[in-house]
Amino acid sequence: MKLVIATKNRGKVVEIRSLLGLAVQKNVEVATLVDMPSVGEPRETGKTFAENAKIKALHYAQELKVLCVADDSGLAVEALRGMPGVFSARFAGSGATDEQNIAHLLHELSKHPRPWKAEFVCVAMAALPGRVVAQATAAVQGEILPAPRGQGGFGYDPVFLVSSLGKTMAELPVETKNQISHRGMAMRALISEMKNSGVLLA
Repeated sequence: MKLVIATKNRGKVVEIRSLLGLAVQKNVEVATLVDMPSVGEPRETGKTFAENAKIKALHYAQELKVLCVADDSGLAVEALRGMPGVFSARFAGSGATDEQNIAHLLHELSKHPRPWKAEFVCVAMAALPGRVVAQATAAVQGEILPAPRGQGGFGYDPVFLVSSLGKTMAELPVETKNQISHRGMAMRALISEMKNSGVLLA
């Protein structure tokens, strides 16, 4: 059986491969869009994480004719009324780097008093051609720091403080991050749902 992780984001690929490795049996071959550079991308026109995750999962399942797992994740900051939200990866503009997005975020937040409460949100979805077969949502609460800390992770991890641990996502060991992160929780719930529905063998 083949399962495709529908992302070219190398940070996500590493995380999701690790998460799937804990839960997917050895008879499942896992591939990613990094392995399939010629596959066309859908337009992510959704206004919510769930809408974009569904667009991606259904598009790649139809294109590749296999089980596809997609997620849409991002940062929602209370002071910015939920932004950057679905625009998290391009908050500073199309093609922006992680560093540029963080700088833009901190610039926007400088107009507001601290603490800057925020949450990371992930909606994960699995699809076969023409239909969604499982979905899961998870979030982790925290706050945004005024300067990056830590060398790990990607995206906004260096400025996202996990309040309960007193560390940023970028300061956490990979194993710890996978246990408490929004993507880790959503992927584990998605795998469980796929097994319960018989899409994956338990």
